[in-house]
Amino acid sequence: MNLHEAAAGGTVEQVAELAAQATDVDELEEGRTALWWAVFEHQRANALALVAAGADPWRPMMSGWSPARLAAAGPAPDLFGTGAEFRAAETAAVEEAIRLPGVLWDVEREGLGLTCVAGIDVAEAVRRLAAVPCDREESLDVVGATDVPGGVVLAQPWGFRPAERSVLERLSAGTVCYGLYVNPKSGDQGTSARDGVITGWDLFPGGDVAEDAPAEEVLLTYLYRFEPVAFTCAYAGLRLTDSRAIAGEPDVWLRVLA
Repeated sequence: MNLHEAAAGGTVEQVAELAAQATDVDELEEGRTALWWAVFEHQRANALALVAAGADPWRPMMSGWSPARLAAAGPAPDLFGTGAEFRAAETAAVEEAIRLPGVLWDVEREGLGLTCVAGIDVAEAVRRLAAVPCDREESLDVVGATDVPGGVVLAQPWGFRPAERSVLERLSAGTVCYGLYVNPKSGDQGTSARDGVITGWDLFPGGDVAEDAPAEEVLLTYLYRFEPVAFTCAYAGLRLTDSRAIAGEPDVWLRVLA
C-alpha cells in the first residue's frame, strides 16, 4: 500500500507512517496528491494527518479542484478553514447535490437503461429518433420518455437501449446528454455525448474521475459519489422533482427502431 492508497482507504496510523517515510508528501499520482484522495473519499482523519505531515491543501490540481476547494464543496466545508471561492454555477451544483439524491431514492438500478438530455423535450426527442408512440412492452425497442425541468429523460427499466451510442449521437445534436446502463454483470456503464459526438465511453458515473477531466465533471463526481443515477441527471443539468421519469409511468412509451 502506498501513501495515496492509504489516504483513500487506510487507517490514520498507516497514513502517518507512510507520510513520515515519504520524500514528498504532496507527490502527484494521476494528477492528484494523497491529500486530494483523502478528501475525495471523505477520509477526514486521514486528511488531517496528511496536513499535519506537511501536505498543502491549496495546491492546484484536477482542473482547479485543490483538496481545499473540493472539501469546501462537500459535507466538511470547514476542513481546511475558509477561503474557497466558487462560481455561481458551482454553488448551484453543490446545492442541487443535497436535494437530488433524495428525490431518486426509490429508483431500482439493476438492469436500468437511462439517458438524460439537456434543453430538448419529448417531442424533439421523438423527432430526432424517428420514434413511434406505443404501449408499454418489455422489448429492447421500447423506452419511456418524460419531460422534466431542464430537458428530457429516456428510461428503460429492463435494458440498455436508451444508453446506446446511436441514440446518444442523435439526441445530443446541439446539446449535451449522458447515458447510463446498470449492467447486472459488470455494473455501471456511462457514456457522454455532445453535439452529436460521443465524448466519453466505458465511464464510471459517480466513481473515479480522469486526471484530465474538466472542472465540472470533477465536481459532479465528488458530489455524486456512488450515485450513478443522480450523476447522470446532474451531468445534463436536469432537475427532477420526483422519480417518475425513471421509476414510474413516463409521459409516453416510444418504439425506437432505427
